[in-house]
Order: sequence, then structure tokens, then C-alpha cells
Amino acid sequence: MALWRRDGFAEDIWTPIADGDAIPPNGAIVVSAQRWNAEREALMGRADPVGVSIAAGKEAVEQLAEAVGRPLVVLNFAKFADGRAFSYAELLRERFHFAGELRAGGDVLLDEIPLMLRCGFDSFEVVNEPTLRALESGHLPGVSLFYQPSVELGEVPAGTRPWLRKPADA
Repeated sequence: MALWRRDGFAEDIWTPIADGDAIPPNGAIVVSAQRWNAEREALMGRADPVGVSIAAGKEAVEQLAEAVGRPLVVLNFAKFADGRAFSYAELLRERFHFAGELRAGGDVLLDEIPLMLRCGFDSFEVVNEPTLRALESGHLPGVSLFYQPSVELGEVPAGTRPWLRKPADA
């Protein structure tokens, strides 16, 4: 798995730890939201940082609120057609004011990355071979017009997008 950021590929200092695996004494780790909730006190006592991984589901929004204080939150895309993590990213950034690193994991595809960046994702775990090849060659598709606002700085303010549909009474 490769880690990609807006400025290119980067070294990943975070080690994912499965729920049944032992916690290593050193190093930055990522645990599931369930494990974080079950072992919070012990994990908070670690000298090295602990990130949280959240899967889409009915408990995800509550898990977002619990993960706000973590330095890394990984939102998992189980399959490319499941866009709930886009909404979770927006909630983390806008409602919960999450300021840490927001990472997309799972089925990350090239054409979704620009939209993920607009939602506040900082890094991407890329395993899809065509996506890896495109990013390695420096190809990232762009989208010039958006209906939805962005969490990115410098975005055109809402209400000033001339390409949006106007209400019938306007």
C-alpha cells in the first residue's frame, strides 16, 4: 500500500493494528474505533500517537465525535460505490472542527481523489494499480465547476457561483 498526499507519495509512519493483535510498545499506531473505545485509557497512556480508523455504518457518526482529539483519523471506503466517508469527512471538518490528518483508506480511486481533497482529506492509502500508475506519472484529474462548497481555503463563497441553477422565482 502506498501513501499519497497532495504533493506526492510519502512515507507512512502509522502502523495499523488489528483488533486482536498486541499493541507494540513504540511507534505511531492506528486502531479501530471499537478498540479505541474499549481500551481508551491504556491507549491514551502511550508515549507515541494513536490514530483511529472508522468504517461506514450506523455507529460512525458517534465514532467521529470520539475521534476528534486524535492526530489521525482514517475513513474507510469499503467499495468505490459507498460514499458515506465523504459525508463523514465533511462532518469531521465542519461540525467537529477536526484539525488532524484525515486519511482515506480502502478502495480509493483516481477520479475520487479531487473530490476527497475538497471534503478535507489530507492523505490516501492507495492500493488500486491504475490509480497508483496515474499518481506516479503525476496525473490527477481536475474538476473546474462544483455545486457543493468545499472545506478548502480560497473556495468561491456560496451564492457566487454563476453556474448554479437559480430558483424559479429569482
